[in-house]
Amino acid sequence: MGKYKTQKAYRKPLIKRRKPNRSVGGDIGIYFVLFLFAIAMVFPLVFAVSSALKPLDELFRFPPTIFARNPSFDNFSDLFVTMSKSWVTFSRYVFNTIFSTVVGTVGHIMLASLAAFVLAKYDFPGGKTFFTIVVTALMFSGYVTGIPNYIIMSKLNMIDTYWAIIIPAFAAPMGLFLMKQFMEGIPMSLIEAAKLDGAGIGRIFMTIILPLVKPAWLTLMIFDIQALWNADAKMYIYSEEKKMLTYALQQISSGNLIARTGQTAAVMVVTMVVPILAFMLSESQVLETMASSGLKD
Repeated sequence: MGKYKTQKAYRKPLIKRRKPNRSVGGDIGIYFVLFLFAIAMVFPLVFAVSSALKPLDELFRFPPTIFARNPSFDNFSDLFVTMSKSWVTFSRYVFNTIFSTVVGTVGHIMLASLAAFVLAKYDFPGGKTFFTIVVTALMFSGYVTGIPNYIIMSKLNMIDTYWAIIIPAFAAPMGLFLMKQFMEGIPMSLIEAAKLDGAGIGRIFMTIILPLVKPAWLTLMIFDIQALWNADAKMYIYSEEKKMLTYALQQISSGNLIARTGQTAAVMVVTMVVPILAFMLSESQVLETMASSGLKD
């Protein structure tokens, strides 16, 4: 019995857990500041949803109210009725947007991951110069690269096709930069050990590299979905049956500014709901993977 107690005592941790070196007032102040920031970030979303639920008389009320007093879904039903009157069906606009978003996002993640793996783990002539060009490209916004992209797509005969939206998404420099920075933290000894076990480059990339950089491609997925879902692509797409959902919704909401004010509020909610859902579904995975994927060589 004494021996058992000795072993139990031996197993107790010798180092006590350190307590935070701040007062109760400091904790209250920190939480109060965080609460103010949370309100400032959530308020636009709450106001947009509330406006979409307001009847037309409440939308023109002054001073405006934050929450709807008589909430209803009439604005959304009116929006879908207006969309159904178009000679191109509503489902066609949805398909165009979903197809471009899914293909552009998946393709960008895979191409950026493959290129970043080579740049991060292999030395070859011109590799550093190429990455310098990628970093330089981060300084240019989409407005600057719009005309060169149009010229390239025109030379490739891809204007008025889905590829005019998807191909530029593949070449976004943000993905390559982000993936390379994460992959540089993976120890080379892990890859060499996998090679000694008989794993090929493809298997190492798919089963080791991609899971370890999950925070990077989940973050990249959020940015891609946000950009592609909200892209109107009116500079590249001319055929009505190939137009994006955002473009169709903008055309409807701008038809009659007064009569369609409620539909305009509903359009704002429809355009932002998918990126928000993508962020909410992947946020916990991003935080969990960031906390548990630290490796040291």
